[in-house]
Amino acid sequence: MKIVVDAMGGDYAPGVVIDGSLEAVKEYDVEVILVGDQPKIEALLKQAKYNGNKISVQHASEAIEMCESAATSVRRKRNSSIVLGLNLVKEGKADAFFSAGNTGAVVCAATLELRLLPGIERPGIGIVTPTLKGVSLVIDAGANIDPKPTQLLQYGIMADAYCKNILNKVNPSVGLLNIGEEEKKGTDFLRETYELLEKSRLNFIGNVEGKDLFSGKCDIIVCDGFVGNVALKVSESAAEAMQTFLKRHLLSNIWGKIGLIFMMPSLKRFKKEIDYAEYGGALLLGVNGVVIIGHGRSNKKAIKNAIRVAKEEVERQVNTKILEAIK
Repeated sequence: MKIVVDAMGGDYAPGVVIDGSLEAVKEYDVEVILVGDQPKIEALLKQAKYNGNKISVQHASEAIEMCESAATSVRRKRNSSIVLGLNLVKEGKADAFFSAGNTGAVVCAATLELRLLPGIERPGIGIVTPTLKGVSLVIDAGANIDPKPTQLLQYGIMADAYCKNILNKVNPSVGLLNIGEEEKKGTDFLRETYELLEKSRLNFIGNVEGKDLFSGKCDIIVCDGFVGNVALKVSESAAEAMQTFLKRHLLSNIWGKIGLIFMMPSLKRFKKEIDYAEYGGALLLGVNGVVIIGHGRSNKKAIKNAIRVAKEEVERQVNTKILEAIK
């Protein structure tokens, strides 16, 4: 199985991307095609003393920066690592694509190059998050910030297929992220979306609030990309701040330091459970191919796990399941 990796994508690219890719080919039965500045990539591979045959390099003379406009950069930079990488999947030369680069550019390029699945109007980013009762799927986390109610219904249908076939949830419950649980809460857009979800065959339980993001109240949380992205980034920030606050207070006196020794195993398990790097990347649902989007500040572990996620999604044939659900 071949996974295309955008070597120029992410805050710490290409170094950390190459390090993560090296770890991935050691642990998983995959080949990686690194797309980007070939001389720079090959120099780093040589520095890492890699002489295997599981990593190849595809030169890309351009790179799309985080600050660039998505649509404009995809049109103008046809030789960018994102566009060329997705074309390898389109041409059948690779099975999946991963990037920790410009999310908007990845969404735009994937839509243009791979096209959408029949019946899907816009793709959505689905993120698996830990909850008090296991895991939930949040969709959309940033692909579509101005959707139509019908598109949120499609997100619910795709997420339902994903949860049933990938997360092994028999009858996943669906909630609509809103400012209150009452049916008439929120904007006209949210009320119209509520009606569509209620009339669908989904196991729709109604509105859920921000406090339910990690409570496990439902298996799927549907929202527009703007709200979903803000909610998840606030959650990440809160988790990181909580760890810092805890460490600060435990190290403030001798008794806290002694207690920390005994708490260390539990704290390590806690950190592992909430660490985004453990989950690797998010699946771009709705495009005709497997596309994984990583966090901009992905570290080596996150890159490695994102490649694992890409491999698993190809093996599970998630798009086939979504097509069946849409029909």
